Amino acid sequence: MLAALRAVVTKEVCQTLRDKRMMVLLIAAPVLQLVIFGNAVSFEIDRVPTVVVDHDRSAASRTFVQRLLADRTLELAGEALTADEAARALVTGRAAAAVVIEQDFARRIARGVQGEPAAVQVIVDGTNPNKSSVAANAASRFSQVAAREAIGERLARLGASAPRFTPPPTLEARVLYNPRLRTPVYMVPGIMAMLLLVVTTIITAMGLARERESGTLEQVLVTPVRPPVLIAGKMLPFAAIGLFDFGLAMAVGAYAFDMPIRGSLVLLSGVTLLYLVATLSAGLLISTISRTQQQAFMGGFLFMLPAALLSGIMTPIHAMPSWLQPLTLVNPLRHYAIAMRAVLLRGAGPEDVLPEILALAAIGGTLAALAATRFRKTLG
Repeated sequence: MLAALRAVVTKEVCQTLRDKRMMVLLIAAPVLQLVIFGNAVSFEIDRVPTVVVDHDRSAASRTFVQRLLADRTLELAGEALTADEAARALVTGRAAAAVVIEQDFARRIARGVQGEPAAVQVIVDGTNPNKSSVAANAASRFSQVAAREAIGERLARLGASAPRFTPPPTLEARVLYNPRLRTPVYMVPGIMAMLLLVVTTIITAMGLARERESGTLEQVLVTPVRPPVLIAGKMLPFAAIGLFDFGLAMAVGAYAFDMPIRGSLVLLSGVTLLYLVATLSAGLLISTISRTQQQAFMGGFLFMLPAALLSGIMTPIHAMPSWLQPLTLVNPLRHYAIAMRAVLLRGAGPEDVLPEILALAAIGGTLAALAATRFRKTLG
């Protein structure tokens, strides 16, 4: 049995090494995609194009606009004379936010705390929820700061005759594990998980279909190699390549994106191996129901797209509909991404990621059993 396994592994390795396009897809493509996606995917939104409608045109209104745009979260995309022009800028996409200052802005500011509040309207384009919420929150935060400063200046001018004023409590926030809130630190582990899914699932799914098309599968079937040995021989080389890609991705993430490695690499390698068993088994299962490489590729794509969307890498799982959340429990990508981020970013130990380890083992074992059963039926 060991001799048969060694023969199948040798055949798969030689066949893979002879295919230069496959080697590029297995080794070079994941690293290139990690570098591109790690730089391209970002939740940090700034320089939101903003138009300003200043009906007051006073020194106070101009100062207010300058200070509002000072931190570059909102960036001036032009001035509009009327609210209709601002609405037109939002419709055409020239601006994602519009700031409208009322005509008596300076007068209301001058009257201070005893007068009516100065009204400033911020209109945002809701077609991009992230950008619109960032723009609205930036304007709201600045308005609160400006209001506190105006109240402080008014009370300072009143002096002893000022009413007793108790300042509101201050909130001090501390950010652990990613103090600078850098998007790559959060996204790179998730992208690594998705790239391993793409490489292992697609290659495994297309490998058996390619052999069926070329007729080499029938030649292997007439040998005395048993189906379990044949399955293991086909999976082991790609598991080794997956672990090699994992090592490359870790190096790129650490040196190119300053991704911290706070946990055990041995633990992470073990979790990765369980994840590869699940993805390779999924690819093998897809290959058993595909007659051509095109069918195998489409089957792999149909598996990967829901897996990526339901993984929680891009959007949090708790924000999904309640009826959809249980489906994510059978998604190996979800459990691997959770374990990877916990070990890399928070330094979690085996006991902390035990639920994910058990889930990956159960999913991988189930997929491997289904693939083996389907493979035997295909042989029969």
